[in-house]
Amino acid sequence: MLHIKNLHAGIEGKGILKGINLEVNAGEVHAIMGPNGSGKSTLSAVIAGKDEYEVTDGEIFLNGKNIEDLSAEERAHEGVFLSFQYPVEIPGVSVTNFVKTAINETRKAKGEADMPASEMLKKIREKAELLEIDRKFLSRSLNQGFSGGEKKRNEIFQMAMLEPKLAILDETDSGLDIDALRIVANGVNKLRSKDNAVIVITHYQRLLDHIIPDFVHVIHDGKIVKSGTKELALELEEKGYDWIKQEATI
Repeated sequence: MLHIKNLHAGIEGKGILKGINLEVNAGEVHAIMGPNGSGKSTLSAVIAGKDEYEVTDGEIFLNGKNIEDLSAEERAHEGVFLSFQYPVEIPGVSVTNFVKTAINETRKAKGEADMPASEMLKKIREKAELLEIDRKFLSRSLNQGFSGGEKKRNEIFQMAMLEPKLAILDETDSGLDIDALRIVANGVNKLRSKDNAVIVITHYQRLLDHIIPDFVHVIHDGKIVKSGTKELALELEEKGYDWIKQEATI
């Protein structure tokens, strides 16, 4: 589904990614870990097409299609979803209206008519129930006055509604208490299928106790320096990152 080949990218002339190679197949969950400043969030931003990042070499394919020249909006229409580490507040725009607009814009890009109101309402109810969201929450302005847990749960609700092919969760666990973490993780697990893929970017093993990854990759200094299964995340929890850094410099 996602094929990244020799990706080099940076921001304001500073190189951050220095040759990333990654393949993610449909039905898989990949966890990306690494010390601060290693390039994890940059990788997520570059895949999603954030304007401020510049790709200087390499290719990104989604389902066989080179998406490097597509805007962030066009990539979203192709099925890329990015859950932010720090979701922004949008006063005056309700959660429901935001999601309706996002869904109908994607349908429009595919030449489809707007989703009928009855179908949209049914879907909103189903996904809100799935994620244990009070429907009063959906009439509030997007993220305004939300707690950290509410913001992250709202991101997963958007993911549930949009049904992306590739979901990238950028440190979705940061700032969550145990209950909020469980609800968010359960939501992600319920949305997993053989037709979609998930990339989870995290510092901590605790999220991976709930969302079990098929593969774990460690980024250091802009490169994937080690890959393994979920046991690698447990090893990192126990030992930290110093041994990875030492291996990478040998």
